[in-house]
Amino acid sequence: MRTQWKKWLLIPVVAALFAASGCSGGQSTGPATPGTMTLTDQLGRTVSIAKAPQRIISMAPSNTEILYALGLGDKIVAVTDYDDYPADVKQKPSIGGFSTPDFETIVSLSPDLIVAANLQWKDVITQLEAQGVPVLVIDPKTIDQLLDGITLVGKATGATDKAAEVVKGLRKRVDAVVTRNFSSSLPKVLYIVWHDPLMVAGQGTLIDDMIRTAGGINVGHDLNGYAEMSIESVVSANPQVIIVSKGMGEGLDAPFQFAQTDERLKSTDARVNNRVFPIDSNLADRPGPRAIDALEQFAKLIHPELFK
Repeated sequence: MRTQWKKWLLIPVVAALFAASGCSGGQSTGPATPGTMTLTDQLGRTVSIAKAPQRIISMAPSNTEILYALGLGDKIVAVTDYDDYPADVKQKPSIGGFSTPDFETIVSLSPDLIVAANLQWKDVITQLEAQGVPVLVIDPKTIDQLLDGITLVGKATGATDKAAEVVKGLRKRVDAVVTRNFSSSLPKVLYIVWHDPLMVAGQGTLIDDMIRTAGGINVGHDLNGYAEMSIESVVSANPQVIIVSKGMGEGLDAPFQFAQTDERLKSTDARVNNRVFPIDSNLADRPGPRAIDALEQFAKLIHPELFK
């Protein structure tokens, strides 16, 4: 079970720990040569794309979901072992694991665009670019950056109009959350990623921004990225709401069971008032369009009084 967690549930955690800070990117810097588009990705890297991509490899489930949302599913030639949404993505060839893709398989598929995540930067992306394949990194740390990432993928793939439509719809939903009257109360919220060791979402994570946007105060905010937090610190912070990442599969509800039953947490307001909630990790921990579903759930869990 621990191995499965490391390979799948911890993907966003490890990616965040390696993330470059402050790079939202997404602005076109003009063509380097006639017919070539030059973009800045979310690591601040310059990426040149010579033509509208027809053979795209997605190296993260979140990127796959973005590509499908833009109507580009038919142009995806491969994904990772962990891609599972939408359902027909399971029929796509696999390049292997998220952090351990098969380099030879990637090259053999002759992609003209690879959409990657920050985790793969040091040990994969350089090799791929040496083959002359443009690699676009999507690495959002906030909701605004998530929407910027969708816009960026739209520019890179020639799906600008569809990206604008998708972003407009998602922005409308975000604004509907933001305009709720959260000023009267800002509950303290703990987001648990894993229980052994206890890992929570800190600043510089999409979850941190989602908690803030949904009208809460993240008790893990003083930590950087996804980090360990002691039980003593949690009890001292006394969260009023605990939200737990819950995966689909054997053993992946263990963090939620821990949050519900661990004796050391029984004095927290969240436990006393039965405000410990699971959330689908595929929604909350993947920086794709469905993260807005998670944001709406966060708002309802943190402020149920505003959604009656």
